[in-house]
Amino acid sequence: MSLPAASDARLTALNRWVVDDLGFSASRIEPASADASFRRYFRLTRDSTSYIVMDAPPDKEDLGPFLRVAEILAGIGLSVPLVLARDVSAGLLLLTDLGSRLYLDELGANRGVDGLYADALDALARMQIAGRPFARHLPAYDAQLLTKEMELFPDWFLGRHLGLDVDTALRASLSRLFDVLTASALSQPVTFVHRDYHSRNLMVLTEGNPGIIDFQDAVAGPLTYDLVSLLKDCYVVWPAARVRAWALQYRERLIGAGFGLEAGESEFMRWFDLMGLQRHIKVLGIFCRLFYRDGKSQYLRDLPRVLRYAETAAAAYPETAEFAQFLAQRVRPLFDRAQARVLA
Repeated sequence: MSLPAASDARLTALNRWVVDDLGFSASRIEPASADASFRRYFRLTRDSTSYIVMDAPPDKEDLGPFLRVAEILAGIGLSVPLVLARDVSAGLLLLTDLGSRLYLDELGANRGVDGLYADALDALARMQIAGRPFARHLPAYDAQLLTKEMELFPDWFLGRHLGLDVDTALRASLSRLFDVLTASALSQPVTFVHRDYHSRNLMVLTEGNPGIIDFQDAVAGPLTYDLVSLLKDCYVVWPAARVRAWALQYRERLIGAGFGLEAGESEFMRWFDLMGLQRHIKVLGIFCRLFYRDGKSQYLRDLPRVLRYAETAAAAYPETAEFAQFLAQRVRPLFDRAQARVLA
């Protein structure tokens, strides 16, 4: 077996497992991808068949949630990597390979956009309807978790990235905003939430499209969370009218399927927009933490897009107008300078 040049102790252990335990002696292994966690993925090729090996250091990553959620999603007929072999104590999994055609690449090239979103929304509806009974076995996306996520924003985006003094008055203002967003999220029907359902975690497949990955953080939570993750994607933007049409078509689909959704169009879109604001506030903090704490700079170039989402949503509702004003008056004047500093 040939190893990537950048070998390390984990990779040596992975190689030993693949060769000695699984018998893949005449094969090739190369990096496939990495994500925002400590997990890494390698593509293992033997003859004309390829597999994915997940490396999840057991002192940093728990494979249990991945295995449980994979079983749920496969059981309801969604396309997810199937587990072919495992060594949980070592943090290693051998998975089927869903390929390398990311939704992001196809959407960025404007290829088959409507068809890709139709498939992604079909899969989401299946996840939220057929997967709903399984949500009771998942962690709750409760007020504590929603707020904890948003607290990354003042700590890492405002304080660390922009250099803003997050004083008592600003903390109080943000606390009021977080209460509004949390109340809106918790007023929604609870269902299965992937929690990262977007173009970098969806693979283009010729059959059973899309392939769904990175689902190990699934929770029982607000109905619109995955929908807004998909349609207000941190990595690709569509015109607001198109996003609204997709969102309302999805609402009609749920109603037609007997989901029990009573919210009218205005209430549903308010849920959708405020859920997006909660997510994008969190993501601004996460992307900055990935850079300053973990040394992962690739997400910094996505910050302008995420900030624009937050500005637009905040300006749309009276209860978030104070935050919209804060973004315009105190964040925007500092943002371009901060970006230039870190991207220089």
